[in-house]
Amino acid sequence: MFCPQCGQQQATGAIRFCSRCGFPLDGVIQLLRSGGIMPMYRTADEPVTISARRKGVKQGGLLLLSGAVIVPLLGVMASFGHSAFLEILMAFAAIICFIGGPLRMLYAGLFEEGAPSPARMYGPPPVARQQFGPPVQHHALPPPPVRTVPGSWRPRPNTAELPTPPSVTENTTRLLEKEDHTER
Repeated sequence: MFCPQCGQQQATGAIRFCSRCGFPLDGVIQLLRSGGIMPMYRTADEPVTISARRKGVKQGGLLLLSGAVIVPLLGVMASFGHSAFLEILMAFAAIICFIGGPLRMLYAGLFEEGAPSPARMYGPPPVARQQFGPPVQHHALPPPPVRTVPGSWRPRPNTAELPTPPSVTENTTRLLEKEDHTER
């Protein structure tokens, strides 16, 4: 991996900062692991929305757990009070809590919409601004290489003028002819 600011090659992919310029490489490592897709960052002032499915499952779970508290309390009160009204109320609470809670969770899991897929935000994550001094600019690529004087390097060869190499059979034939001349 190379540092995107100075171009220094890093020894391992686990380094958190560039060894030459100190550029933080955590974001680069995350970018490489996610296949080039920038992660989405949520700001602190954005409200957290709960999907209808999650809300329904929470309601069903709360109803089921509240039944574990309400039904025994009503049962104790009905046994001490010898009241038919409390016994009927306990039966309704048991039906509503122990059957209605799991049914509410099942309905929410099967028929209600889940959380919407988050919109992908491309670009750098939000950065806290510095209070003093000019803002620091981080370049995505290393600076371009220094150009040399045009006359300092040899010109590019014209490949149309290069001779074609001789074939292998011609070279072998020449070698065999030389051997025949030396034997006579």
